[in-house]
Amino acid sequence: MSVDWKQRPEGGNRLALAMIRAVACHGGRPLARLLLYPTTLYFLLRRGPERRASIAFLGRALGRPARLLDGARHIHTFASTILDRLYLLDGAPGRFEVEVRGVEALAAKVDEGRGVLLFGSHLGSFEAMRVLSRERPGLKLRVVLDKAHSRALTQLLDALAPEIAAGVIDASQDGPALMLQIQEAAAEGALVALLVDRTLPGQPAVTAPFLGAPAPFPLAPWQMAAVLKLPVMLGFGLYRGGNRYSLEFEPFSDPIDAPRGRREAVLAALIRGYAARLEHHARLAPYNWFNFYDFWHVDQQQLRSVPQASADAPPSLLAGGVPAAGDGAVGVGAGQSR
Repeated sequence: MSVDWKQRPEGGNRLALAMIRAVACHGGRPLARLLLYPTTLYFLLRRGPERRASIAFLGRALGRPARLLDGARHIHTFASTILDRLYLLDGAPGRFEVEVRGVEALAAKVDEGRGVLLFGSHLGSFEAMRVLSRERPGLKLRVVLDKAHSRALTQLLDALAPEIAAGVIDASQDGPALMLQIQEAAAEGALVALLVDRTLPGQPAVTAPFLGAPAPFPLAPWQMAAVLKLPVMLGFGLYRGGNRYSLEFEPFSDPIDAPRGRREAVLAALIRGYAARLEHHARLAPYNWFNFYDFWHVDQQQLRSVPQASADAPPSLLAGGVPAAGDGAVGVGAGQSR
């Protein structure tokens, strides 16, 4: 299967999204959630690649053969978080019960004023992270997302929360411009959040053990962290069912000190550590996994493989350009969630 998950079509058009928004806004969340059942059934039957990827992943994460019902629950969880984006961004997040762990460590890093990188993933809801800017008015939150991908839902969400949309750093721009914007945000003491679990064609990747098999992870975000010498925090916004979410923040790395001769080895070790933490949370919340493509068996010819570097390996700073693997939001079931 190709690693180019961005080629999968968006699940939902502007008309369908407008109808869902109308029901959500005028009928309320309980009524809107009733629409999730036929939506789940539709995508379970019509989106074969995503359904197969879901069941294959769940078989690894659950430690048993996954059934079609597991796949249905997986898609329903994804659809639930898509719907909840409308409510999380409409200025009234109080309708949710949100448990937060590790925010003290996050705040301590941000209060140092030199900028912090918050590395997330397609495990859970990234929008749950973005409401931090409302919970902490003094927090400068900049989110790196590809605004050119899945325009329909991205535009709808941006219209709901223009003040949050104004803080988005567009990952679709060229590498140097993107790097400059992230560097400027960090210089302002911002928390810069991006997704670092998906590889892109033509970009360097490092394989790391993940749920029992080697999986590719992008190298560029870690190269960026090494260049900017910023601390790295991990963040997971996990959906717990009903109206419950949990935000999990973990200190991960102090500013990376990687001498030229050992840089790739140091970054490869950090990626393996990140993969281990991602696996930990994926096992605890498997239905929050929103990478609906074969995460392991990708077309290796489309990746620039980076060896597990020896001590004298040369650096490859920002090779491949874009140091952010964050994509835009998509409609239910498309498999390219934020």
